[in-house]
Amino acid sequence: MADFESKLKEFQTDNNIFSKGKLSVVIQFTRMVQGKEYPLNPDDFKTEKEGQVAGLGGGNLKKILKDHGITQQLSAEGGRTSRGSMGLMIRYVDFLNTWNAEEAVDLVAIEEFWAEQVREYFRNQPFTLTADASKTIGSNLDDLFEQAKKRQKQNPGTQYLGTVLQHLTAAKLCLILPEGSFEIHGASVADAPTARNGDFVINKTIIHCTTSVGDLLINKCKTNINNGYRPVIITIFERVQTALNQIEDAGLAGRVEVWDIQQFLSSNVYEHSLFDEDKRNAKLGAIIDNYNQIVLEKETDPSLRIEFEAR
Repeated sequence: MADFESKLKEFQTDNNIFSKGKLSVVIQFTRMVQGKEYPLNPDDFKTEKEGQVAGLGGGNLKKILKDHGITQQLSAEGGRTSRGSMGLMIRYVDFLNTWNAEEAVDLVAIEEFWAEQVREYFRNQPFTLTADASKTIGSNLDDLFEQAKKRQKQNPGTQYLGTVLQHLTAAKLCLILPEGSFEIHGASVADAPTARNGDFVINKTIIHCTTSVGDLLINKCKTNINNGYRPVIITIFERVQTALNQIEDAGLAGRVEVWDIQQFLSSNVYEHSLFDEDKRNAKLGAIIDNYNQIVLEKETDPSLRIEFEAR
């Protein structure tokens, strides 16, 4: 298997097959030549005018990716109109012919390899925050959080939403507090090993960032209060009422602040832009700049970055 993957990895690297266009070509072509006799002839896969690779298209690509459980759109054109598709197809034919001369080529396994490269492509794409002036800041943020939820569902065991929430909180705090006022840790760093009482400790306030309030967090809030601190929970909007109910059930009603991240960020943007619509995007962009710097310094996953698009 190692030799199998190393052959494909070498071909991928030599031909820089990491973009959506090139990935679209090789995975479709792999499906296309299944059942064909070797040696393959590249002329058999050209359109009549020889300007394009025959058989490539967005619909075909979508079907193949769906067979591998991939529902995101990789390329609307499926690589059909990309300038380099013809040259890549010819090199791929040479590669497959050479390999098949040595041993039988397993095209089903090769297709799965390319499918995994497509998954990796999507995993490495940054999130996008679109500052659509026709919508509220909270609504724009909701779109961002939906991206994180979707990616989390596609990659079981990951905590994209919680990580984005925590670092956006830190990014805002960096705007309003002097440098060095609080420590920032990677999202995977638990409180206990770092002797922390919460995600952010600022004077006598302890901030907890979470997407799901459970008994463990409620007990931390109790400990915070017993030690003379004021706990604040920042969560997503739809979990605020659940958090308040759990706080009340624990006998802590009126002693723990609960804020939703959407209003926590949007109120800051409005205040610091002095409610000037023309300055709103600049302030929101400053939060995202801080966020991306935090991700660069504290995380190892570049796909956590957020691209800011103003409309």
